[in-house]
Amino acid sequence: MISTLPFGRTGHLSSRVIFGAAALGGMSQARADATLALLAPHGVNHIDTAASYGASEDRLQPFLADHRDEFFLATKTGERDGAAARRELEKSLERMGVSQVDLIQLHNLVEPEEFETAHGAGGAVEALVRARDEGLVRFIGVTGHGTRIAEMHRRSLERFDFDSVLLPYNFLMMQDADYRESFEALVATCESRQVAVQTIKSVARRRWDDGTEGHRSWYEPLPAGAALDRGVAYVLGRPGLFLNSSSDATLLPAILEAAARENTVPSDAELATDVVDHDMSALFDGAALERI
Repeated sequence: MISTLPFGRTGHLSSRVIFGAAALGGMSQARADATLALLAPHGVNHIDTAASYGASEDRLQPFLADHRDEFFLATKTGERDGAAARRELEKSLERMGVSQVDLIQLHNLVEPEEFETAHGAGGAVEALVRARDEGLVRFIGVTGHGTRIAEMHRRSLERFDFDSVLLPYNFLMMQDADYRESFEALVATCESRQVAVQTIKSVARRRWDDGTEGHRSWYEPLPAGAALDRGVAYVLGRPGLFLNSSSDATLLPAILEAAARENTVPSDAELATDVVDHDMSALFDGAALERI
């Protein structure tokens, strides 16, 4: 069974593996139902989706009709304007057939111009606070990709008291000294303010050499096996972090099983060997590879 941890100051004990519901985006309803059935037996009680994840929110609706009270439910809006963010949130509630989500997150808030719009008068933050006051959401978070995101999250926390952040974390990314420094500074801020820290890309291998069409994820993940187990253990071996599962649902059983085993934290030497053996490369480089 996967262990739980307080999700920041929300009062919810979330499973340390959060189901990344982007995996449902391109599925049939039958396959989505079978995938969601894997969660409870492993102790997963937290689902993370987004308005932009294809049909993910629609696929969740039948499951939530029977299990809403059993899961902490998070979604995301990519809108920066307040009115647009409100409309997208309302559409998400409609698609999932729920009256409230536990967490609404500003999706991939990285670019400075978008940051100012979202945080400014009439922006998304203002609108989501109103939605919280009305009971449509309980908590508000912020997410993002790339090497700049840890620093941008720190800026976001200076402007608004977010309840959670989400960003990449894996051995290869932490070999980038600048990213490591900004990540550690962000975690220190979050710990002091009881802000939940969610991580993504724990089992990323590299970008696809042939583009993204036809793949289950925009990046190539590690295959099921020892290297994937070590990638999961690397994240969960660090106290306080949550791991969002891969958008490649074929890997969900392996990720859940690795997390339930709570393996010994791998050494840097083991992880460095995995980088070589699996020809791993960074998903983000601060320049050409910043955008997904």
